[in-house]
Amino acid sequence: MAQITVLDQNTIDKIAAGEVIERPASVVKELLENAIDARATAITVEIRDGGISFIRVTDNGCGIPKEEVPVAFLRHSTSKIKSVEDLFTVASLGFRGEALSSIAAVSKVELITKTPEQLSGSRYQIHGGKERSMEEVGAPDGTTFLVRDLFYNTPARQKFLKTSQTEGSHVAALVEKIAMSHPDISIRFIQNNQNKLHTSGNHNLKDIIYTVFGREIAANLLPVEYKGEILRITGFAGKPVIARSNRNFENYYINGRYIRSNLVAKSIEEAYRPFMMQHKYPFVLLHLAIEPEYLDVNVHPTKMELRFREGERIYGILYEALKDALASNELIPQVSLNRPEKEKGHQEAKTPRPEPFEVRRRSLYEKEGQVKAEGFSGGAGERTGGSPGTNPVYQVIAERQTEYGQDGSLREESGNETVPLPVGPRRQGGASEGPPGPEEREPKQLDLFEEKLLEPKNRFRHKLIGQLFDTYWLVEFKDQLYIIDQHAAHEKILYEKTMASLKSREYTSQAVNPPIILTMGSEEQVLLEKYMTYFTSIGFEIQHFGGREYAVRAVPDNLFSIAKKELLMEILDNLSDDIFKGSPDMIYERVAGMSCKAAVKGNSRLSPMEADHLIDQLLELENPYACPHGRPTIISMSKYDLEKKFKRIV
Repeated sequence: MAQITVLDQNTIDKIAAGEVIERPASVVKELLENAIDARATAITVEIRDGGISFIRVTDNGCGIPKEEVPVAFLRHSTSKIKSVEDLFTVASLGFRGEALSSIAAVSKVELITKTPEQLSGSRYQIHGGKERSMEEVGAPDGTTFLVRDLFYNTPARQKFLKTSQTEGSHVAALVEKIAMSHPDISIRFIQNNQNKLHTSGNHNLKDIIYTVFGREIAANLLPVEYKGEILRITGFAGKPVIARSNRNFENYYINGRYIRSNLVAKSIEEAYRPFMMQHKYPFVLLHLAIEPEYLDVNVHPTKMELRFREGERIYGILYEALKDALASNELIPQVSLNRPEKEKGHQEAKTPRPEPFEVRRRSLYEKEGQVKAEGFSGGAGERTGGSPGTNPVYQVIAERQTEYGQDGSLREESGNETVPLPVGPRRQGGASEGPPGPEEREPKQLDLFEEKLLEPKNRFRHKLIGQLFDTYWLVEFKDQLYIIDQHAAHEKILYEKTMASLKSREYTSQAVNPPIILTMGSEEQVLLEKYMTYFTSIGFEIQHFGGREYAVRAVPDNLFSIAKKELLMEILDNLSDDIFKGSPDMIYERVAGMSCKAAVKGNSRLSPMEADHLIDQLLELENPYACPHGRPTIISMSKYDLEKKFKRIV
């Protein structure tokens, strides 16, 4: 047996560094969080070679007193807590007490810092955990960390790093997330001498969303607000029209810290489920402020995981806040008649794209200047030759007047209203994105300020045009054409009615003869026995038939026509992966989901009277905009889009 020995301090430091520092992004995260905790209002992060060779983080925070500088690099040194009791109430971002020690153990670190009270600053160097120098220097208030040659003394760790481009992308993503968590701090990110991000620190979260994610997402946001005893929520929920195929756009911060939490993610996705298609995930950017005693954050070295006290209560609050934000808006997707991508690409190959507004306006002025040189003076009405009919300037202006307002601003697609041209978000490299071309309109969702199609007071103004392809009903309302999917609409009506009847116990059972025999695995048997009282309370009669088999002898009457073995097994399968099991609402939702199978199908002809009745029933629903599977029940198209396609508008 090998002899047991105590490790030397150098080895201990490198082991600790392995827990905290995985890649350059880990270093940036720790230094950024320290800068925020130092009450900085402006922070600059600069990296080269993905952060492997060079990282610099500069802030204008409170700085570190000269006598405390060497202490800051000792293991378990921190200004955040004084005793073990403080762990349960800590509100700062960095508090493990190993960050600077771990960074210094695997890199060459230089620190320049000054507090407002000191006349001069301090410059401290530490390489591989060993102090090199300490001197007095002139410096502004705040702190600058320079980290060079990460993992230079641990080549085995260095081999696990990816390319500089990949490591740089991890740093960029991290800086963006931290910028979104602190809209009150101006954060600049420089990569290989190029400005990649710069936020203003003006407290406006929507401005940061625009900067990071662009115009389409910023234009499709719903505010989320909640203030309660243990939890406060602020931020934005994206409309379903900007859903994504992965969870990368689910951003939420707890007490200013970017966190991943199964509980929070499940709450968000369940709130969106009635509005979203399956396998689609929402855009959210939420700030959650929770009383510290309800959290245990010091669970994982990266501080990305946490535990909740009263997790079910927090889950319910967040679910209701998001559900209210979504249900209070008319979420009917508005579509435009764009050309197919192949045709669009073919046309663009032959036809030059419209010039940006500034270029076109400049060319107009250049033409005007040419004409002035040929016999015009500068003032209006000081014409020295020509006439409106032959003057090239008048001709150019006349050509533009159908497209631009009298003040020279571009006519946006909003009738005759002339609005200023919006400036696009700042992209990588500092370039601004111009306005979309005529065929590049982003998807739009009708908002709260427009008159709602499904408000009961507007029902008499609907003009039912007819049925298209025996599936879609066309309705005219104001200057919009609405297209209703009869199958999706009927699915939602049946779902909501079934849910209401189950919750109010207004149902009857119908016997199934012969009974449906279900053969179950051990896990399915456990689930059925656990939830048997719920199934019984809503009209099911299920008896053990011997061995692994159960006999379904009766079902709720509205499921009688569709009660099949596969559907009943599907309910049990869906119950196995929920966070909070044992809720009757969960059973109701699964059963109500089955009722959708009885909805009228596409390619089924309905009479106008039946279509009117369908619309009347939609009016009664809390969320009529999406079927239980998340597909839209209604889409809309504007009169403007149609007139543009028919060239009535140019």
